Amino acid sequence: MIVGAGFAGYRTARTLARAARGRADITLLNPTDYFLYLPLLPQVAAGILEPRRVTVSLSGTLREVRPVLGEAEHVDLDARTVHYTNPEGDKGTLGYDRLVLAAGSVNKLLPIPGVAEHAHGFRGLPEALYLRDHLTRQVELAASGMNADECTARCTFVVVGAGYTGTEVAAQGQLFTDALVRAHPLRRGIRPRWLLLDLASRVLPELDERLSRTADRVLRERGVEVRMGTSVKEATRDGVLLTDGEFVDTRTLAWCVGVRPDPLAESLGLPMERGRLLVEPTLQVPGRPEVFACGDAAAVPDLERPGEYTPMTAQHAWRQGRVAGQNVAASLVEGGGAAGLRPYRHKDLGFVVDLGGVQAAANPLGVHLSGPVAGAVARGYHLAAMPGNRVRVAADWLLDAVLPRQDVQLGLVRSWSVPLDTASPELARVPGDHRHEPAASGPGAATEEDVNAGNDADGADYADGTDGENPYDKNVDDRIEGNDVKDVKDMKDMKDVNDVNDVNDTDKATDGSGEHHPSPEDGSQSITSPTPEVGRHSGGGSGSRAGQSSPEEGSQSIDSPTPEVGRHSSGPAAARNDESAGSEPGPGPAERGDARDAKGDR
Repeated sequence: MIVGAGFAGYRTARTLARAARGRADITLLNPTDYFLYLPLLPQVAAGILEPRRVTVSLSGTLREVRPVLGEAEHVDLDARTVHYTNPEGDKGTLGYDRLVLAAGSVNKLLPIPGVAEHAHGFRGLPEALYLRDHLTRQVELAASGMNADECTARCTFVVVGAGYTGTEVAAQGQLFTDALVRAHPLRRGIRPRWLLLDLASRVLPELDERLSRTADRVLRERGVEVRMGTSVKEATRDGVLLTDGEFVDTRTLAWCVGVRPDPLAESLGLPMERGRLLVEPTLQVPGRPEVFACGDAAAVPDLERPGEYTPMTAQHAWRQGRVAGQNVAASLVEGGGAAGLRPYRHKDLGFVVDLGGVQAAANPLGVHLSGPVAGAVARGYHLAAMPGNRVRVAADWLLDAVLPRQDVQLGLVRSWSVPLDTASPELARVPGDHRHEPAASGPGAATEEDVNAGNDADGADYADGTDGENPYDKNVDDRIEGNDVKDVKDMKDMKDVNDVNDVNDTDKATDGSGEHHPSPEDGSQSITSPTPEVGRHSGGGSGSRAGQSSPEEGSQSIDSPTPEVGRHSSGPAAARNDESAGSEPGPGPAERGDARDAKGDR
């Protein structure tokens, strides 16, 4: 039984399947049916690669492994069972003889006010798709004729964390927004502004200093403001306050400060090291020889540096997965014991950092490279490391070199569906589904009320002034008043409150706005929608904004005049960050005050 199909879990499954040759029943539990190749995720956000290029099918590449869709909720070590929940909310239990915990990691949170509500991480495919749409939307709105200050704010992008991920996001994002501006010219004197912040003394502090200098030089030459020793003190709806006292007006805050182990590891009650499961060099959990752990969820002793643990990187996870698969296979052999297990040792072979275009930094086998040569090495390394989709990835790179990128936003992932404080960054959040959200911690973390409130606009008050009162319930109460009651009485089946919504008088159901506001159970497919191209909001007029849809919920409305745009579900406080400032042009200055007080027009 393998929990997690990241770098460690996928490699474990593949290695074990090859070693077992059909003599073992191998189950792989994962929330998605694919392995995500994370190093190329910044290229998805920058419009270079299509999303499916960085996903590798589990069933298509692991023929002798049984994939099970679901998230592990609880592990009973004594009963040797794993309790999980599948994507549709059904519970299940799986037994095991050997267990490999490779649950991976989630976004790292820091106690900084406003960050959990207004920032977005970069750990999963939904977050990359959201960022791609968001960057496109901000440039398009900035070019649509608003005032200079608003244009400047929309074209200012802040990335916190100058590690591997943050550096590549800033590098790829800067090239992407420059390309967008060529198609959507801005006001004279305004151009995209990118800031890369980190408290460290240099870019890529965990890598070789020569790689750091190359990355720093390339970013600065492109105009990226690299500010070391600086971070965010507070995040607000209109911008961020930096630790040096400057307030930066922005609608974009990308949080790339690092990762923390998946909360599942801590829930086991086993010895931990900074949130990671302590394991032996053989990757076994002490006192539990049938349990192995690897990847970001495990604190693996670094035999090359006694007293230290291997860092949480994809390279280590990939290699540890191979050792875990071999050791599990050895432990299943009759008479196999600790003597047949091998410890995990590693030797760095070098790193590559893709800086977009033809620029990169690399040091394969200790040889420092930069420029186009490093770029070729970086892309060659990724093609060799990917377990699938190599031809498709290479084809996308070739097309990007000869054709302009498609500067369109699909609107499939909205701000509220990819909260920073989530235990499942690989899944876009669905309205009313609280299973993926961890307990809050620290003043900068979203509280359970903030994240799970469904339609909570500011963490406490709903947009329609109900002050925590569920607007869904209010809509239902309104609809069964007066003449609507007569209609309801004529119904033969009143088992579901959704039936009430279907037969309500149009004016009553829309509160005079001409728009149907479904209950959470309605999903987002409304027969009476005036805008089918925009995904419906769950909760409708209560704090709704254009474009906050949930792919799982369904965002196509039969009666919408705009079927090309998915309808949105007005989500929790995290949704208000950029959507409040950027989904639509909104009312003019004279109308804005009244519009904010009106239900559903903020």
